[in-house]
Amino acid sequence: MPKLFFLLSGENLTLPAAEVKAILEAEGYVYSDACEFDQVLRLESDLESVRVMQIRSAYTRVCAQELLVANANYADIADAVTKTDFSGVLKGGESFVVRINRIKNYADAEINTMTLEIKLGGQILKQNPSTRVNLKNPDKTFIGIITNNKLVLGLKLTDITSKTFSERRPRKKPFFHPSAMPSKMARCMVNLAQAKAESVLLDPFCGTGTSLIEATFIGCRAVGVDAQKRMISGTKKNLRFFNITAEGLLLADSRKLPLSKADAVVTDPPYGRSSSTLKSTTIQLVKDVLAASYALLGVGQRICIASPKTLNISQLGVELGFKHVESHFAYVHATLTREIAVFEKVQKP
Repeated sequence: MPKLFFLLSGENLTLPAAEVKAILEAEGYVYSDACEFDQVLRLESDLESVRVMQIRSAYTRVCAQELLVANANYADIADAVTKTDFSGVLKGGESFVVRINRIKNYADAEINTMTLEIKLGGQILKQNPSTRVNLKNPDKTFIGIITNNKLVLGLKLTDITSKTFSERRPRKKPFFHPSAMPSKMARCMVNLAQAKAESVLLDPFCGTGTSLIEATFIGCRAVGVDAQKRMISGTKKNLRFFNITAEGLLLADSRKLPLSKADAVVTDPPYGRSSSTLKSTTIQLVKDVLAASYALLGVGQRICIASPKTLNISQLGVELGFKHVESHFAYVHATLTREIAVFEKVQKP
């Protein structure tokens, strides 16, 4: 399988790489030899997997076909380029450009990204004299990432823009609530739950509808439940604003879900607000929703749920019979760090 690498967002330490892996698994792409650098994930997988990454990912910026990895100094990079055959990805008559990105302050002080771009461009041109450099509108772009004192260089396959996520920020929606989750985080949670197109995704606390919107954009049939009438009304406004039709919106107690099954669950329960926690403690509410979700899911299906880090939700899920797949932590403010936990329903012994 081809070697690929993904330039990841630096917004969270662990979520971006986990999201890439979850998308590949959800879409049925086998991958191997995964290796993580700071903001770079390297692995082997089908080139076609890049297409679904472009559609689904929230925290990936660039996908590329890896051509070489070298220590981040001029001598080792020059040696690695000499040993690399670029003719397989760069044909005669095509134009190209080299772009180098540096993550933080990795690499020797001697490395200047512009100088490195010129040196690499010259070496590639020397090996492939029938090609040409075009800085403005090239046929091919070679992208290099300097991270962890390494240069990872490859053929850029696609950019992934985050502009659409910024246009769906909580305050840009007609119905706003201060506790609303950012659209990027919601999309990532949908991906971590390994929801698939045409599958039924449930959010038992749909709030302003963020997870329903993000799930629908990747083809899911989204169902939202909330105990507050104003939240259901607000979700309807937001869905209409983005021209989205949910599979269903239900005014109901999330602890007693009026459904028989779901293929994936993604939710961010309310934290400590008596009007929205159904007159229950946060920990009891989370337990009840986990239990209700367990009854709806089939073996191998997943729930991705956010909660305060102090709640230790990973232990709660295991106690209820789930397999704890992974947890990630996202700082919100001085008194709140979210734990994004992923659980899978397993066959009971």
